[in-house]
Amino acid sequence: MTSLVPLKPVVGDWYRSLNGTLLEVVAIDAEDGTIEVQHFDGTIEEFDLESWNEEELARARPPEDWTGSVDVEPEDYESERDITAGGISSDALLSLDRSEASGYSEWPAPRLEL
Repeated sequence: MTSLVPLKPVVGDWYRSLNGTLLEVVAIDAEDGTIEVQHFDGTIEEFDLESWNEEELARARPPEDWTGSVDVEPEDYESERDITAGGISSDALLSLDRSEASGYSEWPAPRLEL
């Protein structure tokens, strides 16, 4: 199955194969002539330039659900969005560890030798 017009790989661009698999180009090694891709499920695969040109790929939009390749549950990142507005915390003091602010630290204090 040779593609009529092979797509030039671009790092950061997403592609969809004929079977519907989504993949992103994550690295290109010009010296070795290899293209490293990461599938939406997190699997890493490497193509040589000839294999890439034989793949029947179409450009695709990045997935809306970026957690496909990351082992993250929605509740792990939803609470972070509640604290920040647009990625910037509205109150810098919220980032302080309350126990350290009150004088407690996990690091032991140096002992004085008498």
